[in-house]
Amino acid sequence: MKFSEQWLREWVNPEINTQELVHQITMAGLEVDGVEQVAAEFQGVVVGLVESVERHPDADKLSVCRVSDGSEQFQVVCGAPNVREGLKVPFAKIGAELPGNFKIKKAKLRGVESCGMLCADSELGMAESSDGLMELNADAPVGVDFRDYLKLNDRIIEVDLTPNRSDCLSIAGLAREVSVLNQMHLSTPEIAPVEAQLQESFDIDVKAPAACPRYIGRIIRNVNVSAESPLWLQEKLRRCGVRSIDPVVDVTNYVMLELGQPMHAFDLNLLEGGIVVRMAEQGEKLVLLDGQEVELNSDTLVIADHKKALAMAGIMGGEGSGVNENTKDILLESAYFDPLAIAGRARSYGLHTDSSHRFERGVDYQLQRRAVDRATALLLEIVGGQPAEIQEIASKADLPRKDLVELRHDKVERLLGTRIKKQEVEEILTRLGLQIEKLTKDGWKVCVPSYRFDISIEVDLVEEIGRVYGYNNLPVTNPVGSLALRESPERVTAVEVIADQLIATGYQEVVTYSFVDPVVQGRLTPQKESIPLANPISSDMSHMRTSLWAGLLKTLSYNQKRQQPRMKLFETGLSFERVAGEIVQTDKLAGLLCGQREVENWCNSKGPYDFFDAKSDLEVLFRKLGGGFEFIKGENPALHPGQCAEIRKNDKTVGFLGALHPSVQKSLDLNGPVYLFELCLDEIVEGKLPKFKEFSKFPEVRRDLAIIVNTDVQYATVESLIAENAGELLTGIRLFDVYQGDNIGSGKKSLAIGITWQHPTRTLNDEEITETFDQVIKVLSDRLDATLRS
Repeated sequence: MKFSEQWLREWVNPEINTQELVHQITMAGLEVDGVEQVAAEFQGVVVGLVESVERHPDADKLSVCRVSDGSEQFQVVCGAPNVREGLKVPFAKIGAELPGNFKIKKAKLRGVESCGMLCADSELGMAESSDGLMELNADAPVGVDFRDYLKLNDRIIEVDLTPNRSDCLSIAGLAREVSVLNQMHLSTPEIAPVEAQLQESFDIDVKAPAACPRYIGRIIRNVNVSAESPLWLQEKLRRCGVRSIDPVVDVTNYVMLELGQPMHAFDLNLLEGGIVVRMAEQGEKLVLLDGQEVELNSDTLVIADHKKALAMAGIMGGEGSGVNENTKDILLESAYFDPLAIAGRARSYGLHTDSSHRFERGVDYQLQRRAVDRATALLLEIVGGQPAEIQEIASKADLPRKDLVELRHDKVERLLGTRIKKQEVEEILTRLGLQIEKLTKDGWKVCVPSYRFDISIEVDLVEEIGRVYGYNNLPVTNPVGSLALRESPERVTAVEVIADQLIATGYQEVVTYSFVDPVVQGRLTPQKESIPLANPISSDMSHMRTSLWAGLLKTLSYNQKRQQPRMKLFETGLSFERVAGEIVQTDKLAGLLCGQREVENWCNSKGPYDFFDAKSDLEVLFRKLGGGFEFIKGENPALHPGQCAEIRKNDKTVGFLGALHPSVQKSLDLNGPVYLFELCLDEIVEGKLPKFKEFSKFPEVRRDLAIIVNTDVQYATVESLIAENAGELLTGIRLFDVYQGDNIGSGKKSLAIGITWQHPTRTLNDEEITETFDQVIKVLSDRLDATLRS
């Protein structure tokens, strides 16, 4: 928000300079973005009176004027279209210096001598462009220095307010802050109720009281819209960055800047039936004041008559009902709109207005009647007219309620780090407009004024006290705290250790979005109910992920399209799914392999990754996690039915490993076979504590076994039976050959297995090994119908 320093000082004028004022405002939490002069530097310009105008003898577009500075007359040649007799304008006399180091000298224009220059506002650095001379009020004192007349030794200060300080989006609010900081009295303009001259009312129906708890309207008849806004009004608007339009609009803008209440004026004769405050009908159209036609959504609050929408409430008026050059009667509107009813609506239509900026942050809900009286008084002064009574429609149940906020003195001391006297705390609260309703044993109960939407709890009050007391006045202390070391159980493996292991195996860690494409996710986890986002970034990121595979596959696709031939990726993160109406979050580890097994080289193998590459990587990881894992044949809708393993630990499923299903691979346009795994982290990180076992000094004994079993028999089952029956001296079981072919018959396979034993204190003999080995063969024969291969 931009504001004029002089306008602020009309309300409160501390004995500090501009720099000190800016510093003070900034330290109070109202950051100043910039300070600039209201006009460029110039001198030698006075208020001049054009006493006569004659046509230039040799130029159709030039005029020869007689201009008075109050003591003598000067001949000035002027080309402005609006020069005329009796006009008062800025007059740059000979010797004057205008912006850009332009000095006024006596000159001849088409043979006629010109002693000075009549100025436009752009030539004085007060506007970017202008259509003619700057016209001054008829009561402007001739001969007075122009800078003094318009008080141009002023500065425009721009503050960047945080959204919670909507109370400072006005001169009144800023002045309140400065008066509090300097412990000064606030000189507020007297706003007396305007006496009604007409006994007339207009039908007003508020059908959305929750969105518009208070609506005030006043009829003013016989206004003269052709009147010109006084220069003081135009200047105050200009210095706040608002363009002068017409006197009625200028007054409503002035009241908004002065008091913080946005207002709107309707042409009364363009309204049909009465005012209706309602929600828009879906698809209803409205042409705005800027000429843009918008199609309204049903969540937009509108001001309408009995036939059509007139304005977007709190945002912008409509072109068809606004004040124009033919307006004679107006309906002045002042309302309180709930911030939630306005927030985000302007942006949804690509708009941002001064009105929406204030309403969506919160406007004083007790200010509307006062604003109407202020605007009415100014309008009667500028455009005349006869006002009717104020009409007010209010829903007390929907207006904000300000409950008492309790403040404890020890809380102030604890949060600010210093002890402030109770009397000083009470003075600060009172100067801020807060009313101390009740003294308590520990402190105060405070009533918050209607313009402070940002104060609702105790710490808000402490913040206000610290801000006014002065952050620079708070003592500098070193924070002291104790750090408790968290217990780190030896059984649990940290996620960082797992990540390091995978990185050492050649994987790269990635971090992908938790938001995924619901179509892709439906192909990967059709059995799980995903959670849609209320406000998604885009359609392909509209659901929370139920599996980390969606992000990994998207990363793979991105890299394949950029000619990356091999990928080993992993990610840790949360998955989300809805189970029995509740949202369940699961910490997971997922990985992906695709492409060539080795980096391209003349001596490396050129084969692609396969199922067993992924399985071996996991087996290395599982050994680090303490073992106890097993792979069994499984089913997963995202994985190839013939290449899918269920990973179990202690008879509980902890994840899956396998090749991506061909149909999913084709739908995602991926090249080559893709292998995936996903594990529940909480289920795999806890393992067994390692125990030391002394190494045996005695030789191992190995016996090799080749058995023929049915093809549907899993090796894991064979290995388990051997481990259970090979005795306590067993040290190793290794599968070193698998064969299927005509030599052993259809539906059969041959497994060649090496079994190793070792005694810790002596050398084993053949008899005891043979007995154990025969027991293993018998069990395999009985349980699996296995036969020895000759």
